[in-house]
Amino acid sequence: MSSRSWAGCWLLVVLTLGGAVAVHADVFRPAYLELREAGTDVYDVLLKLPAQGERVPPIEVRFPDETLALAEPVARYQSDAYMMRWQVRRDGGFVGQTVAVDGIATGASDVIVRIERADGTSQVEHLLPERPAFVVVGPSGAGEVAWTYLVLGIEHILGGVDHLLFVLSLLLIVRGGKPIFLTITAFTVAHSITLVAATLGWVHIPGPPVEAMIALSIVFVAAQAVQGLRGHPGLTARAPWVVAFSFGLLHGFGFAGALAEVGLPQSAIPIALLMFNVGVELGQLMFVVATLGVLALFVRAAARLPQWLAYLPPYAIGTVAMFWVFERAAAF
Repeated sequence: MSSRSWAGCWLLVVLTLGGAVAVHADVFRPAYLELREAGTDVYDVLLKLPAQGERVPPIEVRFPDETLALAEPVARYQSDAYMMRWQVRRDGGFVGQTVAVDGIATGASDVIVRIERADGTSQVEHLLPERPAFVVVGPSGAGEVAWTYLVLGIEHILGGVDHLLFVLSLLLIVRGGKPIFLTITAFTVAHSITLVAATLGWVHIPGPPVEAMIALSIVFVAAQAVQGLRGHPGLTARAPWVVAFSFGLLHGFGFAGALAEVGLPQSAIPIALLMFNVGVELGQLMFVVATLGVLALFVRAAARLPQWLAYLPPYAIGTVAMFWVFERAAAF
């Protein structure tokens, strides 16, 4: 395939991601609502809102009718978050009732909800502007827990543009079915290792440096793509699985940070962790297949594009990633 063909196809892929990059330039920082059963019909409430300085999203929890606040909310800033804690009571509890979160559309892009029951089981919900409410259910089985965390994993990887741009940068360099398979497999194995290790508390690395290094990994691979176009293949072209595995370890810590925002049900930690990881892999596979599909679809149409367009995708990816490096380093 000519470099012109590759240029046109990847240009279309990058332009498709362009709008998402503008929206998701920051790391995954949803609002978080936790309802923890503290007694008969009594719940401890925690609302954690991502804050930028003194700016806090105008998000409010709307409980079912006849819910009484037993104390005024206690609010405080912690790092880059605004946290509110209080306690509520409702005769008969919340099971079967609807709880809504108002203000998602004008505040955070999504809200993770977690209900901790007295028996150690939990319910996890992911609220969006078009779906800002949920129904509280009773204790769930392993199947429901597995499905919930599978969906969360898929949603996270497809919403994590930094991880997708890293994979896209690799695909700009690696050619052929077997090399692509080995490269993606190496990336998968690596980030699975650190995701498990960090989530279970075996290893701990602060989030902001990890996010900055993830952005820097994208800059590195994008630069390698430019180097290859100039006729000087780098390490990524010669041993792509080595680069994918090495940086995959780093990306795994990023996935663990997202999972930490959700938490794990104490009664089903292994299955929840496994299915979140499987969801990440499925979402990643969906992206790779879709990207290669776009490549195959537009290869003929791109044959007449000028040679210089081959440099546009890696330069665009590298520029965006370098912006993230400075932005995230400033948050240390």
